[in-house]
Amino acid sequence: MSADTFPAPYSLQTRLLVAMSVLLTIFLSLTGIVLDRAFRSSIEAGVAEQLQAQIYVLLSAVEEENGEFYFLQDLREPRFTQLNSGLYGLVSNPSVGEVLHTPSALEIDYVNFSQLWGDISRGEFYFARAKAVDGNEYFVAAYGVVWENGAAPYDFVVIESTGTYLAEVNNFRRSLWSWLGGVAVLLLVLQVLLMRWGLSPLRRLAVDLKLIESGDSEQLEEGYPKELQAVTQNLNLLIQSERKQMSRYRETLGDLAHSLKTPLAVVAGTMQSLSRGLVKSSDHEAETQIKTVNEQLDRMNQIVGYQLQRAVKSNGSSSLARRVSVSESVDKIIRALEKVYASKAMQVSKNVDAGLYFLGDERDLMEVLGNVFDNAFKYGHSAVSISAQLRIEPLRQLNIVVEDNGPGIPDQHQEFVLQRGARVDTLAMGQGIGLAVVADIMTSYGGQINVGVSESGGARVELVFNNFHHAASSLSATPH
Repeated sequence: MSADTFPAPYSLQTRLLVAMSVLLTIFLSLTGIVLDRAFRSSIEAGVAEQLQAQIYVLLSAVEEENGEFYFLQDLREPRFTQLNSGLYGLVSNPSVGEVLHTPSALEIDYVNFSQLWGDISRGEFYFARAKAVDGNEYFVAAYGVVWENGAAPYDFVVIESTGTYLAEVNNFRRSLWSWLGGVAVLLLVLQVLLMRWGLSPLRRLAVDLKLIESGDSEQLEEGYPKELQAVTQNLNLLIQSERKQMSRYRETLGDLAHSLKTPLAVVAGTMQSLSRGLVKSSDHEAETQIKTVNEQLDRMNQIVGYQLQRAVKSNGSSSLARRVSVSESVDKIIRALEKVYASKAMQVSKNVDAGLYFLGDERDLMEVLGNVFDNAFKYGHSAVSISAQLRIEPLRQLNIVVEDNGPGIPDQHQEFVLQRGARVDTLAMGQGIGLAVVADIMTSYGGQINVGVSESGGARVELVFNNFHHAASSLSATPH
């Protein structure tokens, strides 16, 4: 599975905070809506009671004589006497219409409201909120009365503008949402603090794992909550198992490397004896070949020593990186391979920035370059191209490219050849572990290896390192 198919990293705290914030927003919004409706209903109920009281005021102040209605005395509600005061009183008959109105209702069109309550029975009270033709809203209260045992019913009506009501509702809404907003902010702050406290064991687990990674601790400590105990116990078992396995690997590698030192020493001693004998016989060609073999024996001894050191090296140890000249390392390997593959007369084109330095173990760089260069010499027909440059985009990286004009590596095998023991050409000598070793070392340094096709149709291997140093210098482009 490609790494691109995995989801991007995310924060549990952020996810929980977003979820709780959504729930809190929904809850407070519903609470605000319910409180707003309850307040409006309460206000309207209060308005209905007030208008009913105003109707009783009209009833106490109205008198009838010969079918004519008039006010006996001044109305106790001053707004009834003020024009356009917002409180209006009417007395009407369903058959003849309006029969009396308060001075404040001179400009109120009774027809706009008379159809709201229809026929009201005696003692029946009607209350509603209505909109007039002019667009203004009013509260309307009507009460059915039969006047002094008369046959015709009369409607006593009180109409009040909703302006005061709306102002009170708006003030309540501003106060309500301000308080709810303040409560929401306070709850969010408390929520963040509580989540940080609740997730603190996970942060402690991450810190403990960092201590184990740096070698400052051997295993995860106790004292984790019940929900994490199974995880920490399994991690401790995994760490112990990994250390035992690495210990076995180091011991096996050390035994193997140590067992090779004796036969290498015997071969080296024999070659020295042959070399001394050839010096006396002045066989220059044989002497050159023996010298080449001695150089490779030295290289093999270095590899064995390097593997021995890796075998006994502690996992927790760390050392400062050394600066290794890329150009000098490339030259050393090219000189050795030109002697090994002298019969092929390979043409080598080198374009290496002399100011590039690898930050790490020189033997690691030699191992990587040696395996890649050896494949290029082995499978290339007549030419090998080597370049090492500083790449700026998209990141500053050390970019080493090795190309040959051999048969190349098919697209379907470019990932396969990086696996341990994988070989596309089974006729050539080798064990199929060279590029696997390269990939392993590159991974340990945070780099990567890319296999492709060169312009001449051969193999193209790109090595990308993140650990490097660049000193200002000119490029050296010299053919070999």
